[in-house]
Amino acid sequence: MISFNEIAGNALLFFLVFGMSATVDIHMLLLQLKNIRAILMGVFLQFAILPMLGFLVVKFGTLERSAGISLLVVTSSPGGSYSNWWCSIFNADLALSVTMTAISTLLSVVLMPANLLIYSKYAFDHEDDTIVESLDFNSLFIALTVVISAIGLGLFASAKVHSYKFNIYANKLGNYAGISLVVFSALLSNTSGGGDQKIWNHEWQFYVGVMLPCLGGLCLSNLLTTFVSLNKPERVTLSVECCYQNVGIATSVALTMFQGEELATAMAVPLYYGLLEAVILGLYCIGAWKLGWTKAPKNINFFTMIGTSFEVLTTEHGDLIAIEVSLPKNQKDMKERTKMGSDGEILHLKHSIDDE
Repeated sequence: MISFNEIAGNALLFFLVFGMSATVDIHMLLLQLKNIRAILMGVFLQFAILPMLGFLVVKFGTLERSAGISLLVVTSSPGGSYSNWWCSIFNADLALSVTMTAISTLLSVVLMPANLLIYSKYAFDHEDDTIVESLDFNSLFIALTVVISAIGLGLFASAKVHSYKFNIYANKLGNYAGISLVVFSALLSNTSGGGDQKIWNHEWQFYVGVMLPCLGGLCLSNLLTTFVSLNKPERVTLSVECCYQNVGIATSVALTMFQGEELATAMAVPLYYGLLEAVILGLYCIGAWKLGWTKAPKNINFFTMIGTSFEVLTTEHGDLIAIEVSLPKNQKDMKERTKMGSDGEILHLKHSIDDE
């Protein structure tokens, strides 16, 4: 039977993704679907680079087996939907983030188990089928259904309403849902863990080992996206998408596979990684904003930056410019346009404006 916590969590997740998706102008999303270079790079970073970094840490580091398995699950998981929220509040490319969330969620059904089978075999010198067997595929499919339906309905609403005011309200809805989901998750982890996770009772190698995939993924994401000449907001988006993981899957696997001290160690990995990704990516996004890598002006107030959706403002500004260019400046232009329009030619207006 589905518990109240699951219903509440999935409801908040739905409104978070719906709000972020409804913020995006449908034409911007269609442009991103044609952005094959960015999409392929995002898939490569999320399902090849980060899982490989997790494997290298487990293989050559000194993590206990339970912690190593948990880290492999974290780095092989699909990106968390919080990535949309981070890209929204820090004004990266939200259209690309929503596109990547939909694609990575679908691909994770195949690529996540495949990565775990491959890397667990070589990390522990034998194939550990119990990791894949411990995956809660029901929860995975429920999350997939929630995310895909929220994206679809959000984009449909954005296209149907086609109002910048609606986009702004949808963005606020997504932000409120994101904050609520953070608070809800924190309360749930504190009340359900019983204090057995012992997140701060480990050797320094544990903290460094869990941190390395996140830091390494962030560095490689920026290097590779710069190398393929993506624009700066796209670089920020793909860096967030690469490193921000769905740690809830690793928590579920740990609860299924381990008991006692092994469970405490395994549970500490997703908890610690969740804290790390929030802090590291938060600092990174602030730095990217100050360097002019986001859609928000770097010289505005911090609270203005996080409280304003420049995704919407940029799209609205572009549409206003298009309208301004298409309007005739005077009656002469109107006559010339009418005359040429009878022959099906509509480009003469630009010529007459340039001539003034």
